[in-house]
Amino acid sequence: MAQETSASPAGRQPKLQLEPHQVILRPLVTEKGTHRATRNNQYAFEVNPLAEKDDIRTAVESLFNVHVLKVRTQNRKGKPRRYRFKEGRTKNWKKAVVTLDSEHRIDFF
Repeated sequence: MAQETSASPAGRQPKLQLEPHQVILRPLVTEKGTHRATRNNQYAFEVNPLAEKDDIRTAVESLFNVHVLKVRTQNRKGKPRRYRFKEGRTKNWKKAVVTLDSEHRIDFF
C-alpha cells in the first residue's frame, strides 16, 4: 500500500511512497519504442503522475530485475476529442523513457 513519509525540513508536502506496481502503469509498445529498444536499449512506460525519477528507477529495477542507467520523463497533455455531439478531452499522463545497462534487456513479447 502507499504510505506517506515524514514532512520535509523545507516545509514541503510529505512525499507519497508508491509501490513498484503502482508506479509503472503499462509499457508503451510502439514502432518507435521497439526501434529504441533494439538500437539504444531504451524502454518507454506510462507511469503514475506522482512518481519521480528515483521512484521509476527503483520500480523498473525491482519489477524486471535489470540495472537502469538513466530515466527521462515527459508530462503529456491530453488532446481534445469528439464523440458524436459531445466535446471531451483525454487525460493528461506521464511518460518515462528508461535506459538500461547494455547487459540487460526487457522482453515484452
